[in-house]
Amino acid sequence: MKSDQVKAGVQQAPHRSLFNALGFTNEEMKKPLIGIVSSYNEIVPGHMNIDKIVEAVRMGVAMAGGVPRVFPAIAVCDGIAMGHEGMKYSLVTRDLIADSTECMAKAHQFDALVMVPNCDKNVPGLLMAAARINVPTIFVSGGPMMAGHVYGRKRSLSSMFEAVGEYTAHKLTDEQLSEYERKVCPTCGSCSGMYTANSMNCLTEALGMGLAGNGTIPAVYSDRLRLAKHAGMQIMELLRQNIRPRDIMTEDAFMNALTVDMALGCSTNSMLHLPAIAHEAGVEINVDIANEVSERTPNLCHLAPAGPTYMEDLNEAGGVYAVMKELTKKNLLNLDCITCTGKTVGENIRDARNLDPEVIRPLENPYSETGGLAALNGNLAPDSGIVKRSAVVPEMMVHEGPARVFDCEEDAIAAILGGKIHEGDVVVIRYEGPKGGPGMREMLNPTSAIAGMGLGSTVALITDGRFSGASRGASIGHVSPEAAVGGPIALVEEGDRILINIPEHRLELLVSDEVLAKRRLAWKPRKPKITDGYLARYAALVTSGNKGAVLKVPGEENE
Repeated sequence: MKSDQVKAGVQQAPHRSLFNALGFTNEEMKKPLIGIVSSYNEIVPGHMNIDKIVEAVRMGVAMAGGVPRVFPAIAVCDGIAMGHEGMKYSLVTRDLIADSTECMAKAHQFDALVMVPNCDKNVPGLLMAAARINVPTIFVSGGPMMAGHVYGRKRSLSSMFEAVGEYTAHKLTDEQLSEYERKVCPTCGSCSGMYTANSMNCLTEALGMGLAGNGTIPAVYSDRLRLAKHAGMQIMELLRQNIRPRDIMTEDAFMNALTVDMALGCSTNSMLHLPAIAHEAGVEINVDIANEVSERTPNLCHLAPAGPTYMEDLNEAGGVYAVMKELTKKNLLNLDCITCTGKTVGENIRDARNLDPEVIRPLENPYSETGGLAALNGNLAPDSGIVKRSAVVPEMMVHEGPARVFDCEEDAIAAILGGKIHEGDVVVIRYEGPKGGPGMREMLNPTSAIAGMGLGSTVALITDGRFSGASRGASIGHVSPEAAVGGPIALVEEGDRILINIPEHRLELLVSDEVLAKRRLAWKPRKPKITDGYLARYAALVTSGNKGAVLKVPGEENE
């Protein structure tokens, strides 16, 4: 056992004395040491129930003959961090989570790990750590929130953000806004739509790193506790068979995950996180692969914010496995990939059934023949930009309009809520990329304000930052290269015409090459917004959004 390096032999007598201080018995010294990474805290609604999940995992590990030991991982609530400097600290935690988990796992020589994440950066951070540490590992999330009910209709956090725009446009009263506040988030769990947290928990299942139901069983269901116990038991089987994350997270597994991503209509953030996780696993995913996968993968689900269904509905319809079973009708998945069940994908989904064709469209009747995400290219985004096209209304699939240029999110919000954005405009928010932000803030406030004020079908937004999974509309993020390194988005001027053509994957600034060349000569890099602390170190090391915003290591090129 790996843990023998801290438990067995004369040289380890000092180590055993410290285990004695923990209350270990001689019997426990002879058993596998299983680390449980708990992201429990009391500030994130998606994590407030994780203590119960962790306790269930502990029971499962102990029942199967292991010795469970819990250590923490941090997590940020993107909703609470939204719209102020706190959002600069969201994406950057992904690397802190991966690094700190690596440190704990290697320092204490755990034989295997159970990861218990839930919200946005916590899931990819721990998947990155799993690939890096590469001891047998399984995931069990805290589970999604139940949808709220406001005036008789199911609602979620994106509805709340949009309600602010409606209130500003005098479409809601104080009393109605208060009703939204009290009702949209009724339970613990990751917010109830197909936002980033639920996207990544579903994709964990598709990758093969979580058991069936990991992405969809609601946080408040007792099924979630049973799932956690089974995960605790299953880690002992993975240890026995020596099945490790890099055995599971292969190139074929990532292609499966991308395919499921397209069918589910996941958050655009998945195109930051999947490349970063793959990078740690020694697999290269380039953003353009998204279009290749999307062209052959129909979009089968329209969960909030794209449609009126929620995670609880997907769970009742058969969950991720039912979606995967639909995809096998066109042989879109590699069924031979090994998973954390010890079985192949094909064996896992053999008996899966689509129980609600209104929630999971049959392959013969998709929402669209192409997938939920698209990568755009052009002179405004030479490397790429990402859009959740499943959440774009048909009339905005092709759009041309004048640029309304803002150098930070706050200025854009002030203009939107101040009534200065009009039908047809293309809002450009720049210097919010990985380096320029720093931290690549999410732009849920601007997109929600646009939707709430009734402009969602006529106004587009473009940024070198990113959009929340709760955003909808023609919202194009991750524009690369970013403004801070002199990307073309830095050269856009007020009133320039911008063309968006999502079906043709084009994002064009309709300005001549000669004019752009003159602007480039006049452009000068801006002084960093933050020069100390973690964000300054992050800005110095982070790579481009189209590379997953991973941190460079010695010997790697930075962009």
